[in-house]
Amino acid sequence: MLWSLLVLVFGIIACSTSAIFIRLSQIPPITLAAYRLLGAAALLLPSFVKAWHTQRPAMTRRELFLPPVWSGAMLALHFITWITAARLTPVANASFIINLSPLVMPMLLYLFLHEKINRSEALSTAVVLIGLVVLGYSDYKINPTYFKGDLLCFVSMLFLSIYLVLGRKNLAKINLWLYMVPVYFYGFCFCFLFALGFENPIVNYGAREIGLALAIALIPTVIGHTVLNYAMRRLRGQLVSILSMFQFVFAGIFSYYIFQEVPSTTFYVVSFMLTLSAVLVTVGAARRERSSPIGSSHQETNTLKTGV
Repeated sequence: MLWSLLVLVFGIIACSTSAIFIRLSQIPPITLAAYRLLGAAALLLPSFVKAWHTQRPAMTRRELFLPPVWSGAMLALHFITWITAARLTPVANASFIINLSPLVMPMLLYLFLHEKINRSEALSTAVVLIGLVVLGYSDYKINPTYFKGDLLCFVSMLFLSIYLVLGRKNLAKINLWLYMVPVYFYGFCFCFLFALGFENPIVNYGAREIGLALAIALIPTVIGHTVLNYAMRRLRGQLVSILSMFQFVFAGIFSYYIFQEVPSTTFYVVSFMLTLSAVLVTVGAARRERSSPIGSSHQETNTLKTGV
């Protein structure tokens, strides 16, 4: 569990750079989403080919290629709405709202996997909800124009939550690389088709924009999103969603040094609430792991490792 938590923290820091690269880039939202997903699929292609040669005979084509379709569609919608919203509201706000999946994750986990949250997760979720109310009230009072961006971030969060739950479900049967690369590629196809209808995705962008597109493909996507899916396999879904909200804190720090966006008092209050919720849910998970029978824990670990 400790190793999985450390990997998750690394992925969270990587994901928190997303809003920074989006704000720096001038590429239209849908086109940037398409390039981001295409770059991620290309970068991970060697891992896919290696896994394909070792595990393909044990799986049907339907098992390999059908599950990533819906996940790719949800990821495409998430990226399109997220990139648009990240340019309409401060980085800290966008990163906080996009990671409010703890509010909807319990319902989705139950609907898809019949997984119920426990007492410590419920308490941590309540703390997160209070943080949302505080941030939303302060944000609207400071500048009402942020409200549209915050609302779009919330919609994007719904797509992200569905995508993560689908990943938790599908990765119980499919190798990580055989799943993630098709997800990224299908997501690219969806975004590219949207871009053809609303933007002009075939443009000769300069070296700066190409560099930013590669950076957003590598750091928050290949590293960040792949780690989140990995963590959804190894840890409880609600635990991952609560800890992922720390992207808000890291993004706020990055935006201070890059965009000179000085955090308000609300930022520190909500950061404290996130820290409290993370402590509650992590301590609760550690206690349950220590108190669980050795045999059942070992059996669960072997089950989770299937298809790695």
